[in-house]
Amino acid sequence: MKTYRRLTMALALGAAIAMGMAGCQGEAKVVNVNEVGSKPEAFTGEFTLAGVMGGVSQTDKTIIGVMDLKELQCKTGNCEKLFIPVKVAGEAPSLGDEIRATGAFHKYPQGFLFEAKKIKVVKKHNLKK
Repeated sequence: MKTYRRLTMALALGAAIAMGMAGCQGEAKVVNVNEVGSKPEAFTGEFTLAGVMGGVSQTDKTIIGVMDLKELQCKTGNCEKLFIPVKVAGEAPSLGDEIRATGAFHKYPQGFLFEAKKIKVVKKHNLKK
């Protein structure tokens, strides 16, 4: 009986440790566009950027502009919207798609670019006026 009790406790402890380690390896931290703001250099390593696809680069169709979800509430034409440039690896999301882009910032002579390894569309919004 004593051996059974020790075995059960050891299995429970092992399961607790495994679950704790799995929590550490979970999804990257989610950050909104407005949190990044004008200080992308403060965000190092891989994380998930949350926002809405608001445009595509005229010169490079693999670079999209992502704005904060809160900026959808602005209905006047004079809103100052902050766009984070995001380089997509595959097919770009559609205009108005609310996305979660997982990747990291990279510094180039022109500035910072968020290079996404994975993009997930979580909701669709109508951005047409």
